[in-house]
Amino acid sequence: MSASTNSLVNKVKLGARKYATPVVLGAAIVGSATLFLNHNGVHAASFSATPLDDNSVSSLVALDNAVESVAARVTPAVVNIAVTSKSGGEADDDSDADSDDQQPQQHRRQQQRGQSALPPGFEQFFGPGSPFGQGQGQPQQPQIEHGIGSGVIISPDGYIVTNNHVIDGATQIKVTLNDRRVLTGKLVGTDKLTDIAVIKVDAHDLPSIAWGDSAKLHPGQTVLAFGSPFGSLQFSVTRGIVSALNRPNNFSDNRRAPGGLIQTDAAINPGNSGGPLVNAHGELVGINNGIMTSSGSFAGAGFAIPSLTVRNVADQIIKSGAVHHGYLGISMNDVTPENASFFKLKDADGAIVSQVSPDSPAAKAGMKSGDVIRSLDGQPIINGGALQVIVSQDQPGTSISLGILRDGAPQTLSVKVGEFHAKAETAENDGDSSTTNAKPGKLGVSVGDLTPDLRQQLRLPDEVHGVAVQTVRPESPADEAGLAPGDVILELNRQPVASADKFVSAVRANPASKDILLLVWSRGGASYRVVHPANAG
Repeated sequence: MSASTNSLVNKVKLGARKYATPVVLGAAIVGSATLFLNHNGVHAASFSATPLDDNSVSSLVALDNAVESVAARVTPAVVNIAVTSKSGGEADDDSDADSDDQQPQQHRRQQQRGQSALPPGFEQFFGPGSPFGQGQGQPQQPQIEHGIGSGVIISPDGYIVTNNHVIDGATQIKVTLNDRRVLTGKLVGTDKLTDIAVIKVDAHDLPSIAWGDSAKLHPGQTVLAFGSPFGSLQFSVTRGIVSALNRPNNFSDNRRAPGGLIQTDAAINPGNSGGPLVNAHGELVGINNGIMTSSGSFAGAGFAIPSLTVRNVADQIIKSGAVHHGYLGISMNDVTPENASFFKLKDADGAIVSQVSPDSPAAKAGMKSGDVIRSLDGQPIINGGALQVIVSQDQPGTSISLGILRDGAPQTLSVKVGEFHAKAETAENDGDSSTTNAKPGKLGVSVGDLTPDLRQQLRLPDEVHGVAVQTVRPESPADEAGLAPGDVILELNRQPVASADKFVSAVRANPASKDILLLVWSRGGASYRVVHPANAG
């Protein structure tokens, strides 16, 4: 995680065109005024500043009263979240990033370069100061970083929803309530795909927010955004409208991240990430997670994750600590007036299948490139983003019925939904199942297979093979052993680690009370780490 978690922006790079600023030539004056001019300018003026009566501004007064009522209802459930993290000893290079808290920590981690690495086990013969060791001189100590974000209480017993990017990599979480109490937050679980996280504080009878239905929103509706802009302006509220719905998710590096975002002109600034977006009834309809801007601050376009997605993910995290997303294995394009005729369509609704992954649920159901998906279980599908959101919320193993058009002819396909990133999800939850030898929270680490792109991103030498550390739960055994996102686990108990699945199997096979020896590639060199698995609670 970078030095700050108080913004998530999608920067818009402007071209060389210069935009002129309009000159304001007039000003409004409330009340009556007499203005006397001569050729030398203003000679004299007299003003009458009599206030307007309630009847004259009854609509505005009613609006003010309504907004005040909503703010008074929601604000007690809003929290400020302060996080502490370890940087890994090097400054992050975020010059090309969209924002300082948008990029996952493992994506920003920099590897030491310019030194020759030794095969595992040879460092003891040369010492840490050798040019053939892990680095010049002693290893750098991790740097402590701090960040600020927002959140909202969703249950009286202390469950809080926020953005994953707010707490990503956090080693300590402090939650400030509206009554100024500061409590320690415990991470319950996260979902990087939707950028949702749930934390919990040890408290009871807390003010909480009611869930709203984001599917009932319409452009033009009034919404309020809450949070802590710029970190220091805690418990702020701004008012605006729903500008648009079903916006694509441009804030994730993963093209399969569900979209369906709510666009609003209610001001959202750095520090508002994770705060609630509410409707006129004070119901939670979204979680603020990004802005589109050329300056880094609000420019009229803020975005929130719809409550239908948030609630689905939060419920799964609270129930099991894990999130399982449905998966079809297709790439899609929206139907447009320009491409509709090529697929023998009379309108511009639906999602065009542009690619079907081999052995995917869609492929097994007989789906082909060029198919146009028009409905799911009888409900119309307007575009690919809408389909993606719905399927993502389906539980793996669910059977769905897709209505398609193939060369203009209607067909129905029955598809058994798969699980998105099954390996990574399984690895993330090693030990979460009571039916295995691994106890809850056994290691507190999630891993993924080393893809060519990830190898390049982590700048790994050809001889390094294993699994990449994706997340490390704060204060877990893996955290205590010094593991961090971006590390590569080469061996487990002296045996090579070939895949994420095999790593999970090996961890589960290890006796609950027995330590685990890991060989870890980190910062340009390999070292052994002893991990003491947590006992069942």
